[in-house]
Amino acid sequence: MSDFNPTLISIRDHDAELAKAEADVAGLAATRNDRWYPKFHIASNGGWINDPNGLCLYKGRWHVFYQLHPFGTQWGQCHWGHVSSADMVAWRREPIAMAPSLEQDKNGVFSGCAAIGDDGELRFYYTGHRWANGRDGSGGEWQVQMLATPDNDELTHITKRGTVVDCPRDKVDSHFRDPKVWKTDGTWYMTFGVSSAHRRGQMWLYTSHDMVEWRFERVLFEHPDPDVFMLECPDFFPITGPDGTERWVIGFSAMGSKPRGFMNRNVNNAGYMIGSWVPGEAFHPETDFRLWDCGHNFYAPQSFTAPDGRQLMYGWMSPFTEPIPMQDDGWCGQLTLPREITLGADGDLHTAPVRETDGLRMDTTDLGALDLNDNEEHGILDDAVAVEIELTIDLAQSTAERAGLKLHAANDGSYTYVAYDDQLERVVIDRQAAARGDRGYRTAPLSDAELASGKLDLRLFIDRGSIEVYVNDGRQVLSSYSYPSEGARAIKLTSESGTTRIDALRIHQLKSIGLE
Repeated sequence: MSDFNPTLISIRDHDAELAKAEADVAGLAATRNDRWYPKFHIASNGGWINDPNGLCLYKGRWHVFYQLHPFGTQWGQCHWGHVSSADMVAWRREPIAMAPSLEQDKNGVFSGCAAIGDDGELRFYYTGHRWANGRDGSGGEWQVQMLATPDNDELTHITKRGTVVDCPRDKVDSHFRDPKVWKTDGTWYMTFGVSSAHRRGQMWLYTSHDMVEWRFERVLFEHPDPDVFMLECPDFFPITGPDGTERWVIGFSAMGSKPRGFMNRNVNNAGYMIGSWVPGEAFHPETDFRLWDCGHNFYAPQSFTAPDGRQLMYGWMSPFTEPIPMQDDGWCGQLTLPREITLGADGDLHTAPVRETDGLRMDTTDLGALDLNDNEEHGILDDAVAVEIELTIDLAQSTAERAGLKLHAANDGSYTYVAYDDQLERVVIDRQAAARGDRGYRTAPLSDAELASGKLDLRLFIDRGSIEVYVNDGRQVLSSYSYPSEGARAIKLTSESGTTRIDALRIHQLKSIGLE
């Protein structure tokens, strides 16, 4: 153990700041409009949320922390919200975990992770944020990596320990944040996102033997695109394929990437590369950049390795594109369902809902096989608030140009459309008929092997104001907000300009996770 001590400069009473935040969230929750508030996704009781943080299983409970602005429904001074669960099905709200209270984090307790040491004790690493000019972002940002530890096994009270990685501001263009910590071959590693002095998006690597004193080792990765000036919420982990080969996955949310064809259509885009890494060296990518999620509203995912070996991930359903209708309802933002990351025999990553998600199911209706004629529309639910749909389309026996489901279909003619597009050979989520919010469409590709199989499996999760679509057991995913109009929210099977053969169709009614 070294004699290094983190730098701690307290400027406010932390418990008092937490109490203020709790009061403001409660005030927003008291008048919250639940028309689009999720039943089975994690969201704050009130206020704005963004990135998932501090994901872990500790002392028998799953913990999800998240970025929270408790004083309004727009992004603002970040705190850490907190929920926990014994089974990843029923969740309970926990006290707000961290608020700005130090000189180093006075303008925001930014994103970070949880890491369990060799002693079995948990540490939090997060970014302390302050405006360089003390007022706003016009003078740049000053960000440092911080350590905090829980005061109880329930993680309901946290003590900040101070700065463990200061920012070499002459080598950084403001952005220096979002630590991820793990252990390999007896050494602790920390990586985080950096905008270099030359405004290149990088991930830096630090090492430690005691989880307190950290030393710079190298630039782990620099994004090859010079337009990408920052890699937010970086991730880095090993994964083993079905043949037993270990690969390394580097994930990040790229700021500055330009739209190109179907790629990078969102404001910022979260994805990954698969490659190799040897401690002491840089990461060597062996694939192109691939999106974690092809939908309109996905960003800032974080993963962690569960004790059973699964690599689990939550993402933030980011609503940054205006207008954002839910901001008028006392809350804004939610997380995705938890997903398990696996490396398939096809050499790519798959992200399917964790097996615990099946515990949300209540009643199941099996509609079996169906045939739709040219341009036929067939109602399957008159009103769907929280449902999961499993659908298999026989592509080989279908002639439709588009075939799929109209979701959140209201009496005013609005809906969101999820369909297979035969001309694009892609799965599409299309919001052109939306009554409110941003419109446009997003697509997920199918590989040659998937197309050659002649079958398409879709698993859809429809919540009050969002849709998640898992394609062929998570080979692709699309997550998008959808704001239905007042009244019943129907679901309709649709076959456009041709016939459609449905091999299987099951509908599961889903229960609340307990956070409403």
